[in-house]
Amino acid sequence: MSDTAIADFGLIGLAVMGQNLILNVADHGFTVVAYNRTVEKVDRFLANEAKGKSVIGARSVEELCRKLKKPRKIMLLVKAGQAVDDFIEQIIPHIESGDIIIDGGNSHFPDSIRRSKYLEQKGFSFIGCGVSGGEDGARYGPSLMPGGSPAAWPHVKPIFQAICAKADNEPCCDWVGETGAGHYVKMVHNGIEYGDMQLICEAYHIMKEGLHLGADEIANAFAGWNEGDLNSFLIEITRDIMRFKDSDGTPLVEKIKDTAGQKGTGKWTAISALDLGVPVTLIGEAVFARTLSSLKNERVRASEILSGPASSGHQIVDKNEFVKKLGQALYASKLVSYAQGFMLMREAAKEYNWNLNNAGIALMWRGGCIIRSAFLGKIKEAYTNNPALENLLFDPFFKNAIDNAQSSWRYVISQAIVMGIPIPAFSTALAFYDGYRHARLPANLLQAQRDYFGAHTFRYLDEYTDDKHPKDRDVHINWTGHGGNVSASTYLA
Repeated sequence: MSDTAIADFGLIGLAVMGQNLILNVADHGFTVVAYNRTVEKVDRFLANEAKGKSVIGARSVEELCRKLKKPRKIMLLVKAGQAVDDFIEQIIPHIESGDIIIDGGNSHFPDSIRRSKYLEQKGFSFIGCGVSGGEDGARYGPSLMPGGSPAAWPHVKPIFQAICAKADNEPCCDWVGETGAGHYVKMVHNGIEYGDMQLICEAYHIMKEGLHLGADEIANAFAGWNEGDLNSFLIEITRDIMRFKDSDGTPLVEKIKDTAGQKGTGKWTAISALDLGVPVTLIGEAVFARTLSSLKNERVRASEILSGPASSGHQIVDKNEFVKKLGQALYASKLVSYAQGFMLMREAAKEYNWNLNNAGIALMWRGGCIIRSAFLGKIKEAYTNNPALENLLFDPFFKNAIDNAQSSWRYVISQAIVMGIPIPAFSTALAFYDGYRHARLPANLLQAQRDYFGAHTFRYLDEYTDDKHPKDRDVHINWTGHGGNVSASTYLA
């Protein structure tokens, strides 16, 4: 029996995510072979959670490979980093040309680019697959974002599209693109998740400190928002968190230490944005907000030394009306965050030669994942209607949404500033929007400064170009009369 190739899918790594994904695959009519470095875990899994299901065990990587039908499809759900490379090296001697290795962990996309090229050179296929939805999603329907070797997709597609989440009866899984595209899109997903969560926390902070609302009142605000444009998983769970009581009957959320952790994917997104020159400001501020929260002891000392506004602004008379405006401000800020995320993916696609399907990505995020929301359906429509859409904010639906929310957006932010409530994500969203809609920004002065002190050159606006100053010509001016005429470097915008 051990030498018979009977399994459709192999999975290495029996932590909770791995176990749940195996059970999900088995529930959809596929036979799965499971392996874990600690083989006792395989025995326990087969005797308990997998009992009676189409799951078989392997006590070595070699045995797992023997039990798989060709082309072999082997998924790794192990800790990102060296462990993935180690298992790939263990697998290689036991597979053949055309077999497929899938990394379903939270790997950094450059590692997936490297692994894809390495395995393809050896005649194998590689898929780096983003998996979102947590333990529950893995069991009952995650969002899956596969990318890598295009030849592998037809073999994996029936399994992945069977087990993934569905939105409007469409699978939340499609081919993302080449090499590291799958893990890149998952990274951006996680970055947007950081932004969504920070915006929600700032809205909570405004209601708590600015409006002096109790936990149940705040929960009701989130419940109301969840019935409209903001309908989403994160709004829904925030409603439930605000209503959750500790054993003494008081809100548990108010007893939790205000220091936020992070695993690094938001930071990866911000770093990639800086590398590619894309102003993904909201995700960046969300990452910095978490790092500021970690300075708990320092903030406590600062609270006793540093003062805020002398008054907290005028009294908010109609709190219900303010909450309505706050919801509109949250929606507008969220639109900007997603627009920035898709700007980043567009530039990454150019840099890494990926053919990304933006409408497909929006659908993948529509269900199963942490940022799932009704709003993503509108993003899918925007890119379906115009695959070459330059910016999400140019789509008529989103332009109108911003127009309708804009006065509330500005009012809420101004009031939060007057009250001294920190709103880095809200404020950077509006600052980006205002900067993006300006045909002229003060960077002309900045570039003049650079040329003055460092001879870094500048270019004339088109309407001021002539024979002496041709279009797109780098120019250095001797601003002081005694600085010389040699430029330090070519100007790059």
